[in-house]
Amino acid sequence: MKATGIVRRIDDLGRVVIPKEIRKTLRLRDGDALEIFTDSDGEVIFKKYSPIGELSLFASQYADAINSNAAMPVIISDNDRIVASSGVAKREVYDKHISPKVEELMEQRRSFNSSVSAEEVMPIEGLDRKASIVCPIIAAGDAVGSVIVLDDGRKPSETEIKLTSVAASFLGKQMED
Repeated sequence: MKATGIVRRIDDLGRVVIPKEIRKTLRLRDGDALEIFTDSDGEVIFKKYSPIGELSLFASQYADAINSNAAMPVIISDNDRIVASSGVAKREVYDKHISPKVEELMEQRRSFNSSVSAEEVMPIEGLDRKASIVCPIIAAGDAVGSVIVLDDGRKPSETEIKLTSVAASFLGKQMED
């Protein structure tokens, strides 16, 4: 754990303000859910809650199924990071931050398809690899992640686009149940 040197008091309603610098660094936005942990040493730890992270094993299996049946490199993200992948080295993508462009697509609840757009979407910060398809995962009206097919040198077919969309819809429904 890293000390910040920042001290905050609990107010009379039991609230603590998380400083803006920390919220910015950790990409915490208004309305984000935090999971609270405690340990025997009296530490209280706040962690950004990831509903997709709860389904990471399931998401990994889904990515494997898409990759093995459609031969497409697939990654699945929550609102911040990659939580599952198949067809691409895990160390290359796992737990890496998604790009601001993918965040924007999710916020707008808009899919991306390189077949119909001249725009390039780099899905992971610091990785020089383009996306062919990006479909946001929507659960109970909230964008909670995305299913991303990485560019493998060819334009995605209508079947591949539909398969990615179905995967995003299915993962969203799993989170609602």
